[in-house]
Amino acid sequence: MTEKNGQKISWNELKNLNETEIDQKAEEILSLLTLKEKVRQMSGDGILYFDGIKMLLRYNKYPLPAGVIERLGIPGILFSDGPRGIVLGNSTCFPVSMARGASWDVDLEERIGNAIGIEGRAQGANFFGGVCINLLRHPAWGRAQETYGEDTFHLGEMGAALTRGVQNHMMACAKHYACNSMENARFKVNVKVDERTLREVYLRHFKRCVDAEVASIMNAYNKVNGKYCGHNPHLLTDILKKDWNFKGFVITDFVQGIRRGELAVNAGVDIEMPFKWRMSPRKLLKLLRKGKISEEQINNSCRRILRQLIKFIPKREPNNYTMEKVACREHIELAIEAARKSIVLLKNENNLLPLDKQSPKKIAVIGKLANIENIGDKGSSRVYPPYIITPLEGIKNISGELMEIIYDEETDLEKVLDLAENVDYIVIVAGFTHRDEGEYLSSKGGDRDSLNLRKSDENLILTLSELNDNVIVVLEGGSAIITEPWREKVPAILMIWYPGMEGGTALGEVLFGKINPSGKLPIVFPKSTDQLPYFDKKARSIEYGYYHGYKLMDKEGNSPAFPFGFGLSYTTFSYGNLVVEKNNDDILVNIDITNTGEVFGEETAQIYIKYKDTAVDRPLKELKGFGKILLNPGETKTLNMKIRLKDLAYYDTNSNKWVVEKIEYEALVGPSSRKEDLISASFKIP
Repeated sequence: MTEKNGQKISWNELKNLNETEIDQKAEEILSLLTLKEKVRQMSGDGILYFDGIKMLLRYNKYPLPAGVIERLGIPGILFSDGPRGIVLGNSTCFPVSMARGASWDVDLEERIGNAIGIEGRAQGANFFGGVCINLLRHPAWGRAQETYGEDTFHLGEMGAALTRGVQNHMMACAKHYACNSMENARFKVNVKVDERTLREVYLRHFKRCVDAEVASIMNAYNKVNGKYCGHNPHLLTDILKKDWNFKGFVITDFVQGIRRGELAVNAGVDIEMPFKWRMSPRKLLKLLRKGKISEEQINNSCRRILRQLIKFIPKREPNNYTMEKVACREHIELAIEAARKSIVLLKNENNLLPLDKQSPKKIAVIGKLANIENIGDKGSSRVYPPYIITPLEGIKNISGELMEIIYDEETDLEKVLDLAENVDYIVIVAGFTHRDEGEYLSSKGGDRDSLNLRKSDENLILTLSELNDNVIVVLEGGSAIITEPWREKVPAILMIWYPGMEGGTALGEVLFGKINPSGKLPIVFPKSTDQLPYFDKKARSIEYGYYHGYKLMDKEGNSPAFPFGFGLSYTTFSYGNLVVEKNNDDILVNIDITNTGEVFGEETAQIYIKYKDTAVDRPLKELKGFGKILLNPGETKTLNMKIRLKDLAYYDTNSNKWVVEKIEYEALVGPSSRKEDLISASFKIP
């Protein structure tokens, strides 16, 4: 392949190797590296002050390199952030992850990952740092939009799907490991969590991505049980690398991901990103001379990195990764599909929606958010698409010639009130922007102080609903919004999240019935914050308990405004003939679903498991499977789903093992987590 005289490695010759061959080639390349080249693999190639200034001007405009060795032609890590798409250049901007979580569509998420991988490769990257699977413990978390929801099973399935798609083309990284679900205090907070809660609630979705062979894991900024995640050998070595047999490498979150190089290396960090700083080559060599770290640790990190560089050499030819692929029509259509499937119809009293395009009507669209490009946070996850369709544009584009669309941004209240009495329908677009929630940057973003809309928005909704019976509220935001002050006053509510570059198109299609909404909530919408776990955005220490979200609601007997898994349709569905049986290492779940309405529709069926006579404290029910089905009016189909037997296990802290209890279980299947929506069948594990 090469000689020690410096002949460059022919990477194309390393395509399509099996696991054993990959290990052999990684070892062979490792033997060609000098000690200085080895330690260069373990930090970003950027210079803190020089490259840091460029990143402040526009973060990640170009791939961020680490471990490039020109002598041997080793490409190193070429990083691009996410998860809304590739942060580089002018890429396709998909809906935020929380919106895609509302689609409950793993096939769609895998196709999105495939498109992201193509666009990343086309722009020179080989590493996507955007499989964000932090569990949403409390909806006030500022970066809730970057993850898929509150449930560890749902998170794991969606994250694994994105991983599979991206890794058709490039390495993927799952982040932020672990217990990262606060923004303002992320650099200092110590999360106290017991071992069972850690394993079952906050790590299970990471294990799912490891099982999907994710190339890399990024450690979080916060502490877990007194140690920074990047200094935490229990997280990085004991659990990740030993218990889970993770073959990939660990990178730090940027800049403050670690505080001391010695502690990081000994904990299991392989690369500090994106600068030569606390794990710079000079500092690592100094630590090696002092005996604070070993050469075997350095070799182990290099093996892991080289192994993944070889494994993810593109299978396609270079002409498949051209700039014409970036924000191409195919990928934009995928963004539209994701936006359509992510919209959740929360309320539709008297079937107000969809609006009839064939009957002449006058519609007032009210609110500043209707006419601004509101696609989510402007921190590290920001994507720069070539264009954005706003809600107002989408409504106008889809409305048709018989509809008169009038817009007011609500600045002139008298004018707005006059409009309310002289139009047939009012569409109010309200919610949040990057200034309200997102990555904490000085006075912008961060964790939310309130889950309610602004008082001005609530007053506007209440006032207009008194003057017009046909008020439709469209909500934009990254997680749950409390609707209690006005929910009963309006007939229709849609949650569109931050819907990506074509979100306005999808909204228009749903409002006028071109698309039947099928989104389901991946989080609980509470009636009040009293129904949620304790949250203090300035906390230096906080305890994460076993219960949150719908599981906490069940435990305490609370009824949310909108339950986990909930979402209406323009048609109706009925469930029946539930059959559950064990088959080797799976539980097979078959159910008949009928479209009992008059419109073609897509339904997401959810499987929750109840544990009877369990030996330990367990949730009243918890999600363990889901599936989607398309049905014409009057049509009945059998949806075949399965539960992995290992997903029924709890973590026994006495034996430090996962245990599947030999007890009776109850499978609860239906369109949401709400008790009255579910039908059940029992089964036993002998």
